[in-house]
Amino acid sequence: MSQDAATAAPETRAPHADRREALRLLSAALERGRALSEAAAEAPADLSPADRARALSLAAETLRRLGQADAVIRRFARRAPPPPARDALRLAATEIHGLGAPAHAAADGAVAATKARPGGDRAAGFVNAVARKLAEPEGAAAWAAGDPARINAPGWLWGRLSSAYGKAAAHAICAAHLTRPRLDMSLADADGAWAERLLQAFPDAAARLPTGGLRLDPAAVGAVSALPGFEAGAWWVQDAAAAVPARLLAPPRGARTLDLCAAPGGKTLQLAAAGAEVTALDVSAARLDRLRENLARTALSAEIVCADALDWTPAAPFEAILLDAPCSAIGTARRHPDVLRRRDAPDIKGLSALQDALLDRAWTWLAPGGRLVYATCSLLPEEGEARVRAFLDRRPDAQAAPAAPADLGLPDAAAAQDPPGLRLRPDLWPERGGMDGFYAALIVKDP
Repeated sequence: MSQDAATAAPETRAPHADRREALRLLSAALERGRALSEAAAEAPADLSPADRARALSLAAETLRRLGQADAVIRRFARRAPPPPARDALRLAATEIHGLGAPAHAAADGAVAATKARPGGDRAAGFVNAVARKLAEPEGAAAWAAGDPARINAPGWLWGRLSSAYGKAAAHAICAAHLTRPRLDMSLADADGAWAERLLQAFPDAAARLPTGGLRLDPAAVGAVSALPGFEAGAWWVQDAAAAVPARLLAPPRGARTLDLCAAPGGKTLQLAAAGAEVTALDVSAARLDRLRENLARTALSAEIVCADALDWTPAAPFEAILLDAPCSAIGTARRHPDVLRRRDAPDIKGLSALQDALLDRAWTWLAPGGRLVYATCSLLPEEGEARVRAFLDRRPDAQAAPAAPADLGLPDAAAAQDPPGLRLRPDLWPERGGMDGFYAALIVKDP
């Protein structure tokens, strides 16, 4: 949404409502470790849809550019700003230097947003004094100084990515994290009429992806629920990388298939649309409600089970299992920049232990000759390749099957070799706008 559109018709909206909500979202993510999407669901009831959308966009962009925003603030603040002043100034710096907002509007918004927070009146004067200076040449110079990919990457992330892939690849990944993502769709019928309707409705903003879905420019298409085919259940929103594990599993029609850790359900929809007999298991009842809604909208069917996978036992073995295991989720930082800011370095050791436990348990539910895909939306080998190698070492009846990226519409660079699998990174497909980071490996059980 453009700055002019967001600030139009002031008589129909509360002044700076979007900025006040954006500051609330930043505080939720940075001070309380909450996901932006969860915090956004608790927006005030009287906040307009346009202000909700702009607030979420402002907060997300501020999190992407946090290093640059802090560099600007350091030029003008003689002391470290306390919350909520710090986050209000981060928001203003990002608006002015990252989004091209008028300096006076961003400064006024920062002050108004600060006053709306508990205890904000005491900090409003400080915010006002600093915010008025952010647009000065010194501020622009601070924003532009250095390498954005490095400045905006948390130190722990840069270190882990450099160790895993080398500094050049780490730089490319962190640069991709600064690019606002497109809107990806998986189609219930990839060759159906709804895909053509979308392409015709948005000839300059929609394109087919080699992986079979569609990619749209969200700034050009408006509200997702108003797009052609939404009410008809012809598609669902799903990043192109997130759609790969189900396609790699490729269960036969009618195959008894488990989607383990299924919510919010994009992979369940894929498997059901492909004709599998799907059981969707997840521990979160609230997230499974979203899956039920999407199943109803798409007229697809799946058995839904709300249970802890470490306690649950199926009535019979499955022919195919998709385990999208809980992980650090840093591969989704393009879409969810809060995952890099909500905490320090994630507890990879604890997550790896859980991933191992889920893999071992799922294997006992897989029928002889069956197929299992292990996947994580992580960029860290400790949550991907290392987990599969360790699993193969302790399971003599398990074999990793080769994965051919070209067969799935992916570039050759997506191939993982040790063990065979797929390593998707945000810097792949730069000409198309990138993709989320994912790891996926197909493991076959001996007959």
